[in-house]
Amino acid sequence: MKVIITGLLLILQSFFSFPYVPSSADCISNPNNLHLSSWFSAEAMEKSDERMEVVLLSTGSFNPITVMHLRLFELARDYLHGTGKYKVVKGIISPVSDGYKKKGLVEGSHRLTMARLATENSDWIEVDPWECSKKEWTETAIALRHHQQQLQCTDNGEIPEKRPACRKGHKRKRNNIGQDIPDHNCPENKAPPQVKLLCGADLLESLGVPNLWKPDHVLEIVSSFGLVCITRMGSDARKFIYESDILWKHRDNIHLVEEWITNDISSTKVRRALRRGMSVRYLVPDPVLDYIKKHDLYSEDSEEKNSNLILEPFLRNTKNPQ
Repeated sequence: MKVIITGLLLILQSFFSFPYVPSSADCISNPNNLHLSSWFSAEAMEKSDERMEVVLLSTGSFNPITVMHLRLFELARDYLHGTGKYKVVKGIISPVSDGYKKKGLVEGSHRLTMARLATENSDWIEVDPWECSKKEWTETAIALRHHQQQLQCTDNGEIPEKRPACRKGHKRKRNNIGQDIPDHNCPENKAPPQVKLLCGADLLESLGVPNLWKPDHVLEIVSSFGLVCITRMGSDARKFIYESDILWKHRDNIHLVEEWITNDISSTKVRRALRRGMSVRYLVPDPVLDYIKKHDLYSEDSEEKNSNLILEPFLRNTKNPQ
């Protein structure tokens, strides 16, 4: 009878391809039977996400913010997730301060409010007032440093909850084959998310404009942080990278994302339409459009603001050339 049962079990095992799990005695007598992968549960495997966490930072005028600004975040996240190497945990919109002195730039308080209205329904994109609230213009490299530093001692920008500490010498739990059971209450030395600059092709190409960017800042951005650039029709981002020694050297840290559903919306064109009394519905989020109408933000007069001033980057970099 025992022989018959054993035979049936062997037939069933070969038919259903049951995996062989060695007993502790088998492992001791024959070390070749050790299969480490069979010891881990499915839950433990799910927790072993080794992708680099990324925070996408988008700086700029947002004058006003458009649906295309928001699309950049979605496109970048899809691309980075598609590589299998990155996990985007947050997006940050950081409007520039009034000290940028760009022609037609409305007050920072308005641009900040519009950005917040545009993202009020997003579960991962937020608006940060740090840069916009400053009187002086903040260079992009400094903004990247600030947000990276904010992540150094926080959990994705939020103060983490306290968890029970792992005491040195604390008795470890082991399973029946002498393997340590991981204690998920024990905090690990997890690297903070990496801040990357999210931009369009126009910003990438502006890196080559004399006196608009400091060369050491360009180097810092592409080497220490990295770029995620959404390309557009009519631009040749790859050629631009090829023609720049700095960008070419750090090309592996520059991610070019194709926008297959082309969209030529820009803040400049939205302002032009508003000045001419044309509809911009569906080009900007509805709450933003309502705010623009309520405060009568964009007109021929507003477009002339700062028209007699030099853009702050040119003024600063011309005075202090590198």
